[in-house]
Amino acid sequence: MDKKVNSIVFILGATLFNVVVAVASFFILLVLYARFLMVYLPEDARSWGLVIIFVSAILISFFVYRAALKYLLAKIDVEKYFDPLFVRQNLKKKN
Repeated sequence: MDKKVNSIVFILGATLFNVVVAVASFFILLVLYARFLMVYLPEDARSWGLVIIFVSAILISFFVYRAALKYLLAKIDVEKYFDPLFVRQNLKKKN
């Protein structure tokens, strides 16, 4: 495979990883909330827990994705395997 295909496959894989981590953390937090905290809250306040769980799952997936990406980029030579998909072109002509 060439570098562009490697870049696209990496982006798709990283996106899939991020979505899986977000969904898994959402369900884990939901189970923990329903098991331990929901029974003690009044009925009017229970729906706010879902909002907090949703935002927390997104934040957890962001930090896990960031740590995994940092680890992976430390192991892989980016210049050797990946090519930038978007290249910024200079608008000014060099003299």
